[in-house]
Amino acid sequence: MGYDIHDCPPQPPEGYPYAFPILDVLNNWPPDDPIPRPDIHQSLCVFDYRRDRSKAWLYRQMEKPFVVKGDPAVAQAVERWNHEDYMKKLMNTVPHRTEYSENNHFMYWIKPARSSSVAQKLRRASNRKFKQPIIEAPNNWTEPTKMMRMTYEEWIGHANVTDDKLGPDNPHWYYRLIGCGDPPNCDVGSSEYLFDELTFFQPKENQLYLTEHRQQKGIHCRFGMKGVIAENHFDGSRNFVVVLGGERRYIVSEPNQCEMLALHPKEHPSARHSAIDWSDPDLESFPKFKEAKTSEVVLQAGDVLYLPTNWFHYIISLTLNYQCNTRSGVSTETMQDIRKCGF
Repeated sequence: MGYDIHDCPPQPPEGYPYAFPILDVLNNWPPDDPIPRPDIHQSLCVFDYRRDRSKAWLYRQMEKPFVVKGDPAVAQAVERWNHEDYMKKLMNTVPHRTEYSENNHFMYWIKPARSSSVAQKLRRASNRKFKQPIIEAPNNWTEPTKMMRMTYEEWIGHANVTDDKLGPDNPHWYYRLIGCGDPPNCDVGSSEYLFDELTFFQPKENQLYLTEHRQQKGIHCRFGMKGVIAENHFDGSRNFVVVLGGERRYIVSEPNQCEMLALHPKEHPSARHSAIDWSDPDLESFPKFKEAKTSEVVLQAGDVLYLPTNWFHYIISLTLNYQCNTRSGVSTETMQDIRKCGF
């Protein structure tokens, strides 16, 4: 690659981050297998919070992805969140959003419009007014997951199971907390305590993890059971991700890979997400996929990942894990790449 990920130069080297053929990455470590490999295709710089903070600031300013390790404030949250009794007390008996899948794949989706519904007609009018796409379900489309609510103890009862009850074809549950930061307008059961728990994500000036603190979009947490896969997608804003327990594997790609990743269009219930099953890619239907380039990183408890605007990410839970993220502001450098794919 021409650089050492654990001793990166003060400025991003030319061509950073180095990207590998996507099939090399997936063949070396198939997504359905959570067992770590001795060698992986990692090219993102890893910065020590105390020693390399100035480098991290510069890479963030230049909209390049990286990983931060050794932040004491993050370490304190990790210590608390890995005590089971603490987590039970923290979330009490409030039911939170939970997704259920009959296998280990979780495809994001939103409810499509139904022309016969008065509410949906009003939504269509609103979408036209504000130039938002009208979500329509393709023929034979079915909801990829089921939405429900359950308490943390109910979720952990499903998720914390032995390996003989796991595997890609067995049921999986994905748990979600949302701290919206605007209590009068928050969802039912909103987790506003997240701002007290994760002080490093509070909307303050000179926060490494908030590029534009006044444009923060809350704190979102997702708890995954071992084997859960969140399908490849991009987010239209800057994103800092912290793992507070367990391990997650991130496969990340630049926005300029958009045309090779076969995204569902913006009118689709799973817009912005890849239509390709990365566990078993159909190269006859999606021949460009083999031309895509990517890299990967394993995040462990205490690690923080920066993903600039529109960067693609495919996420695999290697163990039972706790992850939270916050978004703040939008950069425009990669918008042209995303527009080529209709977004």
